[in-house]
Amino acid sequence: MRSIGRVRGFRTTPLSTRRPAVSDGDTMPKAGRRAGDDAAKPHHAGHRDRLRQRFLSAGPDSLADYELLELLLFGGIPRVDVKPLAKRLIGEFGSLAAVLAADPAVLAARGGLKPAAVAALKAATAAAHRMLREEAIETPAIGSWSSLLDYLKVAMAFETAEQVRLLFLDRKNKLIADEVQQRGTVDHAPVYTREVVKRALELGASALIMVHNHPSGDPTPSQMDIDMTREVQRALATVNIALHDHVIVGRRGHESLRSRGLL
Repeated sequence: MRSIGRVRGFRTTPLSTRRPAVSDGDTMPKAGRRAGDDAAKPHHAGHRDRLRQRFLSAGPDSLADYELLELLLFGGIPRVDVKPLAKRLIGEFGSLAAVLAADPAVLAARGGLKPAAVAALKAATAAAHRMLREEAIETPAIGSWSSLLDYLKVAMAFETAEQVRLLFLDRKNKLIADEVQQRGTVDHAPVYTREVVKRALELGASALIMVHNHPSGDPTPSQMDIDMTREVQRALATVNIALHDHVIVGRRGHESLRSRGLL
């Protein structure tokens, strides 16, 4: 009998040695998968898509802080389960806000994040900062006090060193300029009264609001804060510029010297 191993010059391969076709990264055709194959997938497979869908359909309030942080980390850390990292970062820094406000070098050193992940987090912080700043600029500062405070908290509450910020206002109390005048240490930032007055005159400001932060988290004004504020107020009054307020912000809230009757 003629062998069937060769037909018209073509070699046949025994069925037992043929390799199944692969497609789109699968290791075997879908029809040939065994029941236990799906169980071999990583436990986080599909987690990113599910988290995104929940965020979009149910809104941000449906996510825990670590889950929001996961969403942000997706942009800088592809194809890895970042849930443990998100939980560790919040534990390390104390809160989601503290993670987002941390210095890039600190995120790299303490958080172990690479530049792509650090950039993803800081971009989110910068976007929130600009959005709140635009809201504060669009309306008179005195009439949109809550918007102004939201902006100041994002900008300053989690700074690790004191800084003095000056908000220069026109006659309608709209913001002319928002400037950091001085940066200091963990518990002190110098204020140069002559420089404050000089800059207010240069900008043609009619009033200003002083702001500084307390890295300790406690916004209670010190006696030094009160004395310095009154000195600036007197100097501005000599050139007919009003000091509307001095606000101190910290992680645990804010204090207004005018609301406390200290101006």
